[in-house]
Amino acid sequence: MIKVLGIDPGTNQTGFGVVGKRGNHLFHIDSGTIKLSHKKTLSEKLFLIHQEISSIISFHKPEALVIEEAFYAQNIRSSMVLAHARGTVMVTGKIHNLPCFEYSALEVKRASTGYGRATKEQVFEMIKRLLNLQNEQLQSFDQSDALSIAICHLNAFDLQKKLEAHQPVQGKHHT
Repeated sequence: MIKVLGIDPGTNQTGFGVVGKRGNHLFHIDSGTIKLSHKKTLSEKLFLIHQEISSIISFHKPEALVIEEAFYAQNIRSSMVLAHARGTVMVTGKIHNLPCFEYSALEVKRASTGYGRATKEQVFEMIKRLLNLQNEQLQSFDQSDALSIAICHLNAFDLQKKLEAHQPVQGKHHT
């Protein structure tokens, strides 16, 4: 079985989701939201994100950490704060010797819903179905986004392995 930790970073809430895959079967291992107080400074929030993700990694021992690629927002300050949270997540993964992968929002939505322009509500509902979750198990878009990111990697990883298995061997040509 392979386990992947998906993270949807934010400085107010950071979603996380651990998804496992055995054969073609995906299953929910753990997920939730790290809620950060508005009263904390940015450095305090980033440190808490680091601590919580370190605990999740130490407990679940995933094979990879997956995060959504940065997107460009009109609000520069929001983009910069989000970049800090993303950087904290990626450094935390590296501290734990995890490879870190990134996917675009379009790829993530396509992997979970089949449609790259799906709404957050559509992603939320599809994640519930794909992982057989009840309403009380899935409580926020941050959480469903993190699970969707993990699923995206698990599906892409399988595809990459299949493609590599069918690549011609590079080397000397025989004449």
